[in-house]
Amino acid sequence: MEPYDTDDPYAEVRMAMVDEIRAMADETVGYGAGPISERVLAVMSEVPRHLFVPDGEGAYYNHPLPIGHGQTISQPYIVALMTDLLRPGKDDTVLEVGTGSGYQAAILSELAGKVYSIEIVAPLAARATKLLRELGYDNVEVKTGDGHAGWPEHAPYDAIVVTAAPTEVPQALIDQLKPDGRMVIPVGESWFSQELMLITKDPDGASHRKDILPVRFVPLTGGD
Repeated sequence: MEPYDTDDPYAEVRMAMVDEIRAMADETVGYGAGPISERVLAVMSEVPRHLFVPDGEGAYYNHPLPIGHGQTISQPYIVALMTDLLRPGKDDTVLEVGTGSGYQAAILSELAGKVYSIEIVAPLAARATKLLRELGYDNVEVKTGDGHAGWPEHAPYDAIVVTAAPTEVPQALIDQLKPDGRMVIPVGESWFSQELMLITKDPDGASHRKDILPVRFVPLTGGD
């Protein structure tokens, strides 16, 4: 990883954030998670997280932050973990359910070929679209919609990441995952009973689930 840019006032705190992510990953190995790849950490050391939160205050602290409309930007460690579990390749097509601030989409933009992102809260979708375009993340497409249904027009996907918690894994998302694909999703009925899951698909289409660690996410709304 390159030394931080001394002309960037946030470069040093981003590197400190990355160091904290590494340390936290070491602490959670026993819970089913593991070390975060340097490929993911290199991207997180470059993406300007402070631009994705309302006032930039505390953007690089290792905790979630409110972004309005009852939604949050996830803790940096969780963003890193979920991205690492996806293993996005440079030619992969990725679906994100829950655009929120657009930060996770920006991270994925640097690692995958194409990112499709769905956000049910229209003002958040509009704000993320504008910011991602301004920052040059041209391989990200955002739409307003209900993430329970996925985005079938562009399916199947090499990877799917869900950034809000449904009570059960939506079948539409499993159906839209490619064979040999990977989905990372928090699942649970309340903030105190959610589990981050890795769902993989065999070449023959059978899916398998692995619990990674307990998490707290806002609920995935819609699905009626």
